[in-house]
Amino acid sequence: MLRRLSLVLFVVVLSLTVAVPAFAGQPDNVGGGLGNKAPNFGPSVYGDDVAWGTKGTTTLPAPNENNVQSFDKLFVFTNGAAGQLPVSEAAPGNPQYNGGRWFTFTATWTADGLAAHDPLPVLKSYEEVMIHHGLGHLEITQGSPQGGPPDYFQCPLLPVK
Repeated sequence: MLRRLSLVLFVVVLSLTVAVPAFAGQPDNVGGGLGNKAPNFGPSVYGDDVAWGTKGTTTLPAPNENNVQSFDKLFVFTNGAAGQLPVSEAAPGNPQYNGGRWFTFTATWTADGLAAHDPLPVLKSYEEVMIHHGLGHLEITQGSPQGGPPDYFQCPLLPVK
């Protein structure tokens, strides 16, 4: 019995000795600027007028006609106001929130938008983004800006602490 227990203990220790270093160097997420190895409970994304933290987990393939509705839009600004964070289409508590599956869009203030606002407002909701887009103040293009997050990725929103 003691011999069997010693063998089991030896196998467990050997397994941990091999497994821990192998996993230590593996990234646990991606998120291209929005994600990090540990959850970020600081303000990272605005959604429904609230600042949220994030935890990037993985890049996702482009949606198809069967699952496109399971992604929320995420607007990343190229020339926003000081303090402007990306803005999500929906956030936790909103029935339209899809749990943090994102389709990235680039938002850029136009010359008309820059002329109409001094200083630029910090946008915090999808509704505000759409109002300014409708006024011609924001140009919105599909895809992430240079250096931004992936075009499609998973990154749940977390309460800011």
